Amino acid sequence: MSTISPCFWFESEAEEAATFYASIVPNSEIVHVQRNLADSPSGPAGSALMVEFRLGGSRFLALNGGMRFEYTHAISLSVDCADQTEVDRLWDGLSAGGTVERCGWLKDRYGVSWQIVPTILPKLLGSNDREKATRAMNAMLQMVKIDIAALQAAYDGV
Repeated sequence: MSTISPCFWFESEAEEAATFYASIVPNSEIVHVQRNLADSPSGPAGSALMVEFRLGGSRFLALNGGMRFEYTHAISLSVDCADQTEVDRLWDGLSAGGTVERCGWLKDRYGVSWQIVPTILPKLLGSNDREKATRAMNAMLQMVKIDIAALQAAYDGV
């Protein structure tokens, strides 16, 4: 079967970005860096052309294309977080030098959109008890970084 791997286009920061991501997301690593053999639009000889890396065990590619394209919210990386400690660590790391947004969204220093989502969030929002789910949704809509305790309290009506 064919493998599908997202490929991020950078002007010249592919290796820097991949290293940054791998330093924050558990179970991540730089797998291979293909270097430019000669000066090219993607960078000088010896600089990274293509970086293969793993984030959370999934394969990604980063390409230095020599020109900047802006990322949009149309595609984002969603990270499932087991607890508040993981939410806080990933939020703080990925948002450093970037911008934070509502409902657990952020743009990192390279402009890539991320959703930092506690595992419990879809369970609360998808509850069959629509009154509880609505309270949780309303609480989430007021948050920037997701606060699991506050979300649970709203769900419970506390």
